[in-house]
Amino acid sequence: MLDAAPLYQQVAEAIGHLIASGTLRSGQRVPSVRRLSQQRRVSVSTVLQAYKQLEDAGLIEARPQSGYYVKRRALPAPEPELSHPPQRPLAVEVNALADLVLSAGHDPEVITFGIAWPRADNFPLERIRRVLSARARRSRDAIGRYGGPPGSEEFRRAIARRALEWGCHLDYRNIVTTMGCMEAINLALRAVTQPGDTVALESPTYYGFLQILESLRLRALEIPTHPRAGISLDALEVALRAHDVKASVVMPTLSNPIGATMTDRAKQRLVALLAARRVPLIEDQGYAELHSGRGTPRAAKSYDRSGNVMLCGSFTKTLCPGLKAGWIEPGRWRDRVRMLKFVASGGHNELVELTLAELLESGGYERSLRQLRRYNTLQVEHGRRVIAESFPRGTRVTQPAGGYILWVELPRRCDSIVLFEELLERRISIAPGPMFSATGRYRNCLRIAVGQPWSERTEKALREVGRLASGL
Repeated sequence: MLDAAPLYQQVAEAIGHLIASGTLRSGQRVPSVRRLSQQRRVSVSTVLQAYKQLEDAGLIEARPQSGYYVKRRALPAPEPELSHPPQRPLAVEVNALADLVLSAGHDPEVITFGIAWPRADNFPLERIRRVLSARARRSRDAIGRYGGPPGSEEFRRAIARRALEWGCHLDYRNIVTTMGCMEAINLALRAVTQPGDTVALESPTYYGFLQILESLRLRALEIPTHPRAGISLDALEVALRAHDVKASVVMPTLSNPIGATMTDRAKQRLVALLAARRVPLIEDQGYAELHSGRGTPRAAKSYDRSGNVMLCGSFTKTLCPGLKAGWIEPGRWRDRVRMLKFVASGGHNELVELTLAELLESGGYERSLRQLRRYNTLQVEHGRRVIAESFPRGTRVTQPAGGYILWVELPRRCDSIVLFEELLERRISIAPGPMFSATGRYRNCLRIAVGQPWSERTEKALREVGRLASGL
């Protein structure tokens, strides 16, 4: 449980955050052991433990008779540039590769960078168990009846209140609850497309979207995307004129896999551009609350005035991965989505939704989010450092404003499929670039997820990825 993290770990994360944010710079002295002990009101031994952890992570170094200093590191790898996917719709075939990566991720003997799973004890698990147990006692009938669409009113009200943080004024009566964000995206696409239709997406895009397109026999039209600014609106406008696009799936805040976050102005233009052509925008809000800035950036939905945006989300990345509850605000397709939800799964898990509603409303969610964001910032700093030091010269890596996913672009001669196969023999897993495109592109790219606990073993495994990549 995050709130019960050992004191030394809390101290280490606080100093690590100062290093990651640039407050403490390379070569600069960190507070002395005694001074930090007094400032944090902890024992000297606690500070020494924290500094040992930071040393093991390669963030600081001890200098004899002088103290501790931020370790001088290799120059950070540059970021990738704008992507250049083919300008035509393509059938999708990514399931086979995705299945291989997912299977490796479930093997406890494999060190996995391939699946974007967060660290379990980053969540208030004990508190969640207490609330779930108390809810089961108070709402005895919840486990004795079917929960039909649109879902628990209490949970939908909690979602609508939370959406105020994203600039959205949602009517809880329009929200439909789902089994996670992926079901929400699936329902949205089924509501507005038919087999053979074309869907516009970012490039690279989340492989889960491509799996849904493949299962629904939809074609993907990939749009150039920048690792900082997100989907190219100029390129999207050209694509909309050239092709009969029936829907667009976009992650405007902390996109997966490249971590891009669009500006508010760009989000507003995106909504207007698609609304003018009556092309539904399916917005994935799944990672947005992991943004490292103050609060959560505005959702594109906040600019929607015609019901053309279908906002989808869940709390699996931010509150509790095991309670698979998501939601969709389907805009003008509310009735269609409700019907599809009933046909797909019959309803919802009322006890889970009541539990999540209480957790969202009880006041601890914001504190948990802040701690989660700090942890992720430190994890990304670790990952970028090792990549800069160990991967082949010419490697590029993203610098996301939150989350725990890195997109790595290796030199052209490196093949991430070959790398994936060689690493599996060493019990290490990555996500090869072609998983994130219907075009088979990005063979020299890979996604690295650094949500799991950082340790000497983890760092050694990531350095091995770099070593093998250099050999290719």
